[in-house]
Amino acid sequence: MNKLLTATALSAMLASGAAFAQDKTAVTFLHKYPEPESMEFFQAAVAAYEESHPDIDIQMEAVADEPYKDKIRVLMASDQVPDIFFSWSGEFGRKFARDGRTYDLTDALKGSEWEGRFSEAALDPLRFEGKQFGVPNNVNAKYMVYNKEIFEENGLKEPETFAEFVDLLDTLNENGVTPIAYGNQAPWAATHYIGDLFAKYVPSDVRTADYQLLSDPENLYTHPGYVTALEQYQKLGEYFNRGVNALPHAAARGSFFAGRTAMMYVELVEFYMVPGSALEEAGWGFFALPPVEGAEGDQNLLTGAPEGFLISADTDVADEALDFLNFITSPEQAKEYVKTTGMTSAVIGSVTDETASEEVVAGLERLEEADGMALWLDTDMDTQSANIILAAGQALLSGNAEPEKVMADVREAALQVQETR
Repeated sequence: MNKLLTATALSAMLASGAAFAQDKTAVTFLHKYPEPESMEFFQAAVAAYEESHPDIDIQMEAVADEPYKDKIRVLMASDQVPDIFFSWSGEFGRKFARDGRTYDLTDALKGSEWEGRFSEAALDPLRFEGKQFGVPNNVNAKYMVYNKEIFEENGLKEPETFAEFVDLLDTLNENGVTPIAYGNQAPWAATHYIGDLFAKYVPSDVRTADYQLLSDPENLYTHPGYVTALEQYQKLGEYFNRGVNALPHAAARGSFFAGRTAMMYVELVEFYMVPGSALEEAGWGFFALPPVEGAEGDQNLLTGAPEGFLISADTDVADEALDFLNFITSPEQAKEYVKTTGMTSAVIGSVTDETASEEVVAGLERLEEADGMALWLDTDMDTQSANIILAAGQALLSGNAEPEKVMADVREAALQVQETR
């Protein structure tokens, strides 16, 4: 009898628990930060939010960069869009907004709780036709980081022009030092160089109109600066380590941090990895890719971009999703995010001497001094055109592609996409 009562009580408890779980409102959340440091923050933030909101169940999934691009496109095509999902700024996110797949956040972000939280530079790349489609999470930029010990041994200093930069590279080559560590196995790595050079050689208004396919068809991607930029990228090939197209970015970074090369083009969000390395012992500094004298582009743009979170236009839990985003981008959580992950939060006041290294703070300050940002090329151009650049990033260095043919292919792809809009 007692056993029967116990079993009955247990069944009742399980039934009650199941009913309790069913009573919760589920909010699905997909992002691209599966690294241990990032997951430590997000798991803690989700737990804290659920504790203060016991009726909410945040169902989180994290996927790495390259797989994420495919996954979110598949989910969009199959109408299985998460309530909250990550997006790069630029065309990657604009396409979702243009197709009506994002919840309009314009009025919400004007509320008192959000006021003054983000800079205009962080908000604008997540806006389409005047409507805010994303909440900024990170800001990031790319710098040439250098080994001070190697620079001193070779009598070098930070270059002020691109011509001085090339002279510096020649000196290192002549002295038997590999100038730049570069891992180009994943195609996105090349787009960071090429995107920066496009911004230097092509006027900003022309480049922006081309990327957004707003140029007249006869002018689309015809500015000669594109070809010149690709030629310059090819020339840089003689300064990279050997085997660049087979080497992952992380492996190249490991070699640079070990002191085997003089420089590497590194993201601001990678600065936190330097402590404890041989590079830290040698001393390190950084500079933006120097201006190209006489080129027609904006020489004071930094390559990089804000990243953010979007809410699905089809969600049934928009208020809950927005409240969760408000929580994880609150000033308190943003400071915790910076301390835990080493990333540079888009929330104003979160990156300070107390939460980040002096180099990260200095990198963010230089970003604020720039004229603006040349967004990551592979997420700022339309997908078809970007895919040609992604493939060319390796082929140009291996001698299997020519700059003029690459840009002719880009133009042809862009014209085809333009006709469909």
